[in-house]
Amino acid sequence: MWSCAVLTDVEFVTQFSADLGHDYGVAKSYVRDVPTQALLLIRSFTHKLTDQLAEAKGVKFDSPNLYDRIETLNSKRVVDVRIARALHKLRGDGNRGAHPEKYHLTAEQLLALSEKSIGKLLKLVESLFKQVTGKPLPKYQFEPFDSLAGRDLCYRAIMKGDSEAQYLVGMSLKTRALMQQEQEQAIEELDDCKPQESGSSETLIKAQYWFAQASAKDMNALHEYGVALIHGYDGQADTIAGEQAITQAAQAGVPNAMALLGYFYLVGSETLTVDLAKAEEYLQRAADLEQSEAMANLGVLFYQQGDLIKANFFISQAANAGFPHAQFHLALMLANGEGAEVDMLASERWMKEAAEQGQVDAMLSRAQAILNDDSSATNELALAEKYLREVIKYGHSVPAMIELSIALADGMLGRIDVVTSSALLKLAKERANEDELAVIAPLWDSLLQQVENVLSVATAPDELNSLERAKELLS
Repeated sequence: MWSCAVLTDVEFVTQFSADLGHDYGVAKSYVRDVPTQALLLIRSFTHKLTDQLAEAKGVKFDSPNLYDRIETLNSKRVVDVRIARALHKLRGDGNRGAHPEKYHLTAEQLLALSEKSIGKLLKLVESLFKQVTGKPLPKYQFEPFDSLAGRDLCYRAIMKGDSEAQYLVGMSLKTRALMQQEQEQAIEELDDCKPQESGSSETLIKAQYWFAQASAKDMNALHEYGVALIHGYDGQADTIAGEQAITQAAQAGVPNAMALLGYFYLVGSETLTVDLAKAEEYLQRAADLEQSEAMANLGVLFYQQGDLIKANFFISQAANAGFPHAQFHLALMLANGEGAEVDMLASERWMKEAAEQGQVDAMLSRAQAILNDDSSATNELALAEKYLREVIKYGHSVPAMIELSIALADGMLGRIDVVTSSALLKLAKERANEDELAVIAPLWDSLLQQVENVLSVATAPDELNSLERAKELLS
């Protein structure tokens, strides 16, 4: 039985730190309706917490990067390994919150992630409470999540014309639309469906509307409005106006806008010619503010210039910040000894990390490595199959289709499924380039021969139906 003296969870965190208690309350209020914002605020909470822990022990940070800060606290014994690991988990959750569509999260998974992250944050505060306050851990009761923040945002956006609220409503709609769009595209591609009216399209139109409303006063909204114009959220792309908006937001110091403008200068765009000096300037400014894609593209810039040491450094920074594409490329660089000594163990670790975060090239690489290893355990083979299916679903990868087709035909996954194997090979053939077609041709003939050989001796009705279906697919 809880007594009236028991604290709420917000009051508990406020006793830990008044500043962090406020941030926690705001983050928690956004969980149900704007989970992306909740996760970003949790990451900000984690960043502020590292400042507080360092200041108490007189520790100075050499880097703004949250990964480096956590590692510094660990190396200086300000926190132990368990606390460092908890901080890294919150950092990772925040990274997923920034771009949930890149991690192939559904709306339900994003909500679950934000709820779990609030729980992780509370456990972390519990672990640090006595160390930070010098007081015993008080009792507190967690109050359920509510949707008041979402209703308040809508009220402020519509009735008050509040630019921050309008921006957050736009971000909520954009996030929902991009995740929905990815699911729609995956279903359409795999099921060979005809294009249908897209629910995500209507949501993107609404997102663009709110970004436009907020763009005059909120520079983050101006950046998002620029992105919306470039991609034509409302069905009418305006690349020139979009790039102008992004340039204005970048000049105002918006990290995502600086990262994107730096990328434009790196590769060129409709209104901007390649300018490597400006690319480095904007990417560095964004990287200093922990924008992970900017770090990765700085690595690309130096890689193209042949400075592999700097390239390795910045790609490592992005990988440590949790950016899966950088983790994949760092794995390749470590395997090839580019910018550092060859380190196959570290390469494998980064490849696994990137695959776990849904990077399609890494998932394909990990699946191939597992299938080519005769000692792979059953659970590893199941993981390989999962990865291949994810790569096919989100990357529409012909090599992944071929790999899974072979594995199912040869029984490498603990079962033989010639129907699915044939369907995958047929899909691969429809999408293959000339080199891939050269690989598929002998596999096609071999699988058809396998099906016909088994058909000649099969007697069970279900097996015969499956084999006839496989033969039909290959005919």
